[in-house]
Amino acid sequence: MQPDEYDEDWEGDDDTPPAWFSGQHLPPHARAMGLTHHVPDGALLDFAGSLDSSKRRHRATAWVLLVVFGLPVVFMLLRLVQAVFPG
Repeated sequence: MQPDEYDEDWEGDDDTPPAWFSGQHLPPHARAMGLTHHVPDGALLDFAGSLDSSKRRHRATAWVLLVVFGLPVVFMLLRLVQAVFPG
């Protein structure tokens, strides 16, 4: 297959999967740890990495994720404060 006039940076076969395939938005350090989009933690990272901050729904989704994962930490801190300072 020969490159045409529109393939200026074509260097032969490109076997990399397209960006819309699952698992393409994982950070490099997550891949180095062995995470893929097949495990729950990797799937969540892949999902969060695919969010686009220029889209309103994606920003709302990011805020919902922040609340869902942040509230248990806040509740645990409140329990700790209540245990240390009863009353």
